[in-house]
Amino acid sequence: MPAQVSAWHFQAFQRSAAGPAQALPVLKRMEWTTRRGLGPGAEILGRDLRQRSVLELGCGPGHNAAHLAARHGAIVTGVDLVGLQVRPARSHYGRLDRVTFVAGHAVTFLQATGEQYDAIYSVFGAIGLVAPELLLPAIAEHLRAGRILAFSVPHPARGGRRPSSDDRPRWDFVTLPDGSRLPIARWEFDANRWDAHLACAGLRATSAMELRGSRHDRWPTTLLITARKT
Repeated sequence: MPAQVSAWHFQAFQRSAAGPAQALPVLKRMEWTTRRGLGPGAEILGRDLRQRSVLELGCGPGHNAAHLAARHGAIVTGVDLVGLQVRPARSHYGRLDRVTFVAGHAVTFLQATGEQYDAIYSVFGAIGLVAPELLLPAIAEHLRAGRILAFSVPHPARGGRRPSSDDRPRWDFVTLPDGSRLPIARWEFDANRWDAHLACAGLRATSAMELRGSRHDRWPTTLLITARKT
């Protein structure tokens, strides 16, 4: 875990060194990849999110959480491991009434909260970076029956890679703003292996979408999975 914390801490530190975070306009759509306009939007979390309780695990600068609160009327909590990420999220969107940003580990937060959520999601966030046998059951415990979990992760076949053949994480790298890279552990499963882990946690996978950065890309870049609490 220390290597994970250090990588994201240094990434956030370098971003914060560029200058103080300012208030930002709310994005027009929810994004599941690093490229805007690619794939679905907030509709996969449910048709009507007004006054629904929504949790984001790994909220980063808060763009998606703010979109759901401001444009869909959801009551959103964004959790991020690194306080240096939460600080700019509050600066960007703290003026919004229905969104709260919290610093903490995803599993620790879920173990401590008594809240039940109508939707939980992660966009290149905690899912895939925390042991699934710990995180997915904690998510299921706090997701209302019949409600949706959605998450996007780097596609395990990106760049010609192969998915993990077992349940162990593999080493990956996070690129910092200055171009340097730090190692992180990532669980890189294909859709079938994610299905199995979701089922063990009491969640039923409902879709798996492979997204490419452009139609000319040889390999998919993002795997977007949805599941329901059974």
